[in-house]
Amino acid sequence: MQQKIVKKELDLGGKKLTLETGRLANHANGAVLATYGETVVLATAVSQNPTQDLGYFPLSVDLDEKLYAGGRISTSRFIKRENRPSEKAILTSRLIDRSIRPLFPKGYQAEVQVIITVLSIDNTNDPDIPALIATSAALAISDIPWNGPISGLRVGLKEGSYILNPTEEERAASQLEVLVASTKDEIVMIESTANEVDEKTISGAFKFAQESGKAVISLIEDFAKAVGLPKQEYQEEKLSAKTEEKIRQFIEKNLMADFETKSQDEGWFGDSLKILEEEFLKKEENAELKEAQDEEISTKILANILEEIVTDKLRDDILTHKKRPDGRKPDEIRALSISAGLLPRTHGSAIFQRGETQVLSIVTLGSPALEQLIEGMYGEETKRYMHHYNFPPFSTGEAKRRGAPGRREIGHGALAEKALVPVIPTSDQFPYTIRVVSEVLSSAGSTSQASVCASTLALMDAGVPIKEPVAGISIGLITDKKDRSKYVTLTDIAYQEDAQGDMDFKVAGTKNGITAIQMDIKLNGLSLKILDEALEKAKSARLFLLGEMQKIIPESRKQLSQHAPRVIVVKIDPSKIGEVVGSGGRVINKIIAETGAAIDITDDGNVTISSKDAQACQKAAEWVEGIVKEPQPNEEYEGTVKRIMNFGAFVEILPGKEGLVHISQLAPQRVENVEDVVKIGQKVKVRVVEIDDQGRLNLSMLFGDDIKDIPPREPRRDTSRGRFDNRRGRDRRSGDRRQGRGPKRY
Repeated sequence: MQQKIVKKELDLGGKKLTLETGRLANHANGAVLATYGETVVLATAVSQNPTQDLGYFPLSVDLDEKLYAGGRISTSRFIKRENRPSEKAILTSRLIDRSIRPLFPKGYQAEVQVIITVLSIDNTNDPDIPALIATSAALAISDIPWNGPISGLRVGLKEGSYILNPTEEERAASQLEVLVASTKDEIVMIESTANEVDEKTISGAFKFAQESGKAVISLIEDFAKAVGLPKQEYQEEKLSAKTEEKIRQFIEKNLMADFETKSQDEGWFGDSLKILEEEFLKKEENAELKEAQDEEISTKILANILEEIVTDKLRDDILTHKKRPDGRKPDEIRALSISAGLLPRTHGSAIFQRGETQVLSIVTLGSPALEQLIEGMYGEETKRYMHHYNFPPFSTGEAKRRGAPGRREIGHGALAEKALVPVIPTSDQFPYTIRVVSEVLSSAGSTSQASVCASTLALMDAGVPIKEPVAGISIGLITDKKDRSKYVTLTDIAYQEDAQGDMDFKVAGTKNGITAIQMDIKLNGLSLKILDEALEKAKSARLFLLGEMQKIIPESRKQLSQHAPRVIVVKIDPSKIGEVVGSGGRVINKIIAETGAAIDITDDGNVTISSKDAQACQKAAEWVEGIVKEPQPNEEYEGTVKRIMNFGAFVEILPGKEGLVHISQLAPQRVENVEDVVKIGQKVKVRVVEIDDQGRLNLSMLFGDDIKDIPPREPRRDTSRGRFDNRRGRDRRSGDRRQGRGPKRY
């Protein structure tokens, strides 16, 4: 049945934002078509009873990128339909998930699936912002219980002024990019990248986004009122007081006794939950619970009780007794262990350990031809710096099935990559493709920021001339359940402080400023006051870490590893590419065969030469430069005699470029026979005398006081071969003795 069509509009950052429902996807609990510029997305939200007890709130968020949105067909010859999601789609899905998840009621147990389909893109407005707003609107108008709505905005910076939802062109020139999801009064999610921007400017962007977002929230509230769907009623799973008390007693007696010594292990909570399941989900074997046979105990209930006990203890220890689980002060960083240059055959390596969190990062350098090619809705683009993050199960002491990298691994890798992009040298400064892999060897909280530190050290060990070292730290938050004005911010959060705390505020940067931020929370929002305090604590910790890191390796090594390839980029006139390649690739294949170097040429005239042998690389580069170089009068060269005639010798001064040394220019005295002075293959020093109007080179072996003019040569036609013969001065084909006709060729 066709539903009532509701449409609302708002001018947002100089462009029209339109929200519409009732026309499309009417079987979903909530469906909103959002248009911003000519970028169009459809967000749908559906809920249903869970098929199984997962032990956590089953929310999934997926952004589906469609090639048709950009008017494209895949360049693959074999696969033309969309396949697995791109990294950009995964990161946007995570961004939306982190924005909406804290606002679902804790007792709501239904499975919720949000799918955002990108229908059209205009290459000016990124679909992530309309996708976040459309999701907020779809949940707000649906019958799914949710404590929204929220706004989602991007803030840029131009000439000291903030820009709301900058275009792609404005983003490219901006020193700052901050994505903020917020309610009317508080901030829910932050994702930021910056070019070493100070804390005050970053904080100002937070405030600007929150204030600007109030108009979006009002729009969604009006939109929801017009649709008017009542929210679902649900009942929170509860046990009888007697049964819950028995579970609590078991937890206190058997699990919390070693909380302070083992809880920093990421596997502790999961192991403890398994013990609870074995104890309380097998009722027929549990004598204590025989009288409670009619009560349904689920993994979710056990997890909630365990989490509540752990959270209460954590809050009491920190807020009341000022004592963290591992005994640290609120602003104290865990013990550090740092080393670089561990692996003998890699191009760069480093280990960064903070407490029980340990990360090994490895750098690999390659030719620019090895950069990553990315195909998507926008077309094809390349990436020369990549960071990949691996989180194997042994890092938490677990044995799990392994597969393709998960969303967490992709998200953490992208965050570390984003933190380092501002300090990576340009391709002109450092013509290499750079891949960094961070292997988490031991996990006890804040592995993504340990990856930032380890990657910085590995890049410096590899000799990559980064602009500044980068360090990262996570700031946590513990609030009083009854009075949120009572709180403590924590520097360098360990596992339990992350899992049971209220905030994970990751900040990376240099001594000059911030390069990346990512914030997740479990509350309905945070005040700017808390965020400002977190920024200042992160700055102090970051400066301390940078100091410790530079004690190990003060600056990037001056020399690359002996195992790293050498890369030289030669810039040539695109019109001369054909000369370097040669007919059928003859010239370039000869260079490759004789030097062993790999050569790649782009249409804009960049010739990239790479080899593990530096001398081979240099020889190939000189060869290419010689092919395209235009000799100038009075330049001197060391050349090789290639041919000898009775009137002079032809000398190759550059690859493929020969000139004639007339017999009169071989020596100061008269020469009767050319071979009396030079031999084929002999190295001789020559000087360019002139380049005639046909581009031919006249050379001389006379220098200083010995210099004398080259006598004029008037070639005559050869009768036998149809070409000019300087020796006989006649045309061999016709016998004509006319002089000076036709081109001069040697």
